[in-house]
Amino acid sequence: MFKTVTKSIEWGHDTLTLETGKIARQADAAVVATYGETSVLAAVVFEKKPKVGFDFFPLTVHYQEKYYAAGKIPGGFFKREARPTEKETLTSRLIDRPIRPLFVPGFKHETQVICTVLSHDLENDPDVVAMIAASAALTLSGAPFRGPIGCARVGFTDGSYVLNPSVDDMQDLRNNPEQRLDLIVAGTKDAVMMVESEVYELSEAEILGAVEFGHAQMQPVIDMINDLAGEAGEEAFDFQAPDYSELYAKVESAGEAAMRAAFANTDKQERTAAIKAARAEITESLSEEDQEDANLDSCFKKLESAVVRGDVIKTGKRIDGRDLTTVRPIVSEVGILPRTHGSALFTRGETQGLVVTTLGTGDDEQIIDALHGTSRSNFYLHYNFPPYSVGEAGRMFGPGRREIGHGKLAWRALQAVLPAATDFPYTVRVVSEITESNGSSSMASVCGGSLSMMDAGVPLKSPVAGVAMGLILEGEEFAVLTDILGDEDHLGDMDFKVAGTENGITTMQMDIKVAGITPEIMKVALDQAKAGRMHILGEMANALTSAGDFSVHAPRIETMQVPADKIREVIGSGGKVIREIVEVSGAKVDINDDGIIKIASPNGESIDKARAMIHAIVAEPEEGVIYTGKVVKLMDFGAFVNFFGKRDGLVHVSQIAAERIGHPKDVLKEGQEVKVKLMGFDDRGKVRLSMKVVDQATGEEIKPEA
Repeated sequence: MFKTVTKSIEWGHDTLTLETGKIARQADAAVVATYGETSVLAAVVFEKKPKVGFDFFPLTVHYQEKYYAAGKIPGGFFKREARPTEKETLTSRLIDRPIRPLFVPGFKHETQVICTVLSHDLENDPDVVAMIAASAALTLSGAPFRGPIGCARVGFTDGSYVLNPSVDDMQDLRNNPEQRLDLIVAGTKDAVMMVESEVYELSEAEILGAVEFGHAQMQPVIDMINDLAGEAGEEAFDFQAPDYSELYAKVESAGEAAMRAAFANTDKQERTAAIKAARAEITESLSEEDQEDANLDSCFKKLESAVVRGDVIKTGKRIDGRDLTTVRPIVSEVGILPRTHGSALFTRGETQGLVVTTLGTGDDEQIIDALHGTSRSNFYLHYNFPPYSVGEAGRMFGPGRREIGHGKLAWRALQAVLPAATDFPYTVRVVSEITESNGSSSMASVCGGSLSMMDAGVPLKSPVAGVAMGLILEGEEFAVLTDILGDEDHLGDMDFKVAGTENGITTMQMDIKVAGITPEIMKVALDQAKAGRMHILGEMANALTSAGDFSVHAPRIETMQVPADKIREVIGSGGKVIREIVEVSGAKVDINDDGIIKIASPNGESIDKARAMIHAIVAEPEEGVIYTGKVVKLMDFGAFVNFFGKRDGLVHVSQIAAERIGHPKDVLKEGQEVKVKLMGFDDRGKVRLSMKVVDQATGEEIKPEA
């Protein structure tokens, strides 16, 4: 019934297996990739007729995690998987980025790749497995895909690179000094296609070494996919890219001069308007038949690309007049919003980010429910890209893939320099509002986020800056561009973002639009990015170089440690005690399983009051210390005094006064405030107190006369 084909190799610390022919047989191709006990199904379907009127390749990639894969039931009311999680969205982008450029140019057939996590062993992350499964399914499908690609996750421990470290090794790298890198690299047999990383101040040489290590380690995977395709691959789809050379010749002849004049405008809005006018002028010069040709938009894009790219290679000058390495003018401002905890406005050329920091308590931590378990995060960054930032009127939706991806990139760049939670017990939320955009708004979010957090008083280890690099590749000639514009991203061959401190890189993301780049190009790009980063850090220093003062509107948080066996006493039955502390003091109080208590309030007196109440609960009275207490009960033999938190002790009738008294009520009354000295404990642990050895007026101990 099944014509199953299976291939396996030993890869890293586990066995990697690819299987096809059993599941999802009505798709154009389907592959189940298994690494250890983590399995992902990738199914590929592409339409056999092209989409008419599309000037882009309609490819969609969906990565979805099923809770059953880890033996879990989803939370929420409906108890089923709902909208994509952040991890699913980011992994969908991760798979899309290296495979999209490898489809034959001109292929406009709608293509869908769906990757479903079927099993998760909580050791091997499904994202790498999903990318391998998608690559194998595309290679088998017969689609005009110039793959396969392989991929690998690379760690860096004790100066050595590690292939496919476990999920636990990659958790919470900020508090794991042994692991300094989480890098995913994807590529073909000969070149690198994509890099995504979370880095802890590694050098350019160390990062380049990690990319080369990952590319070398993925080669057996590429060979295995080719072997699988040799046995189970479908016949190649008969696709011929449309030939519009004749139409392009007419467009070029009619409008090259007008297009060059349009790109001579250094202002983005003026340049956009001039390009639109040039297109209209060229269209009017064409015949009616040519104007209706579906390939006309492709001809315009090719002409624009030729104008921009050719001039850069020949002259080294870019469309805004800069050379290859110059960064656009920068203006950095902090503290521009009076009621926020921290704010910064970072402007680089025609790209601008308004970045705001808010400090919160443990109650504000983000709860993350994932396949490998539930965790909490005390730092998160949200990126917003409104349509007015590019001069457009558009529909407003919730955060899409772009917003989530750019926000996560900026998060990776900044979280590497955050202080430890034990040193800075705040939850930090950073929001980047992109108010203008003309290239690399994610890196503007990094720069603005660094300034905004320092303005809020967050003691970052070092300021962080980021820069986006571009590439023009023509045959053997290439030019690497520092701080690219939107047009240079759109018409160029690479979008390579690098962020870091003076000491090293904290994140790197590379996307390629050609069939890969060489280590030589990557080395030039990394070196050029370092120079650009240092320049930007210098410009940012004009506004702020270290953490500023706390805003008067930000909560103050202090921490204290209590013994683990006292946690229950602080919380009380059903939370009664801790609620009373909050109500009486006016401060927020949060306690974790380790006995670390966070007390938060803008009012210092509230913090002191809460601290005193907690101290009274958990501390033990000390022998020989004088306390102020209240008489709570009078008996024939003495008075019971509440002297330490809820601790009562007995003052025997003989210890009430220096002279002999008949009954305690002769000198005391209930509710009266008295000074007592803790004399010790009897054989049963009962407290022995004395009033007569303490001056009731001054609270000083009365020294016995010689």
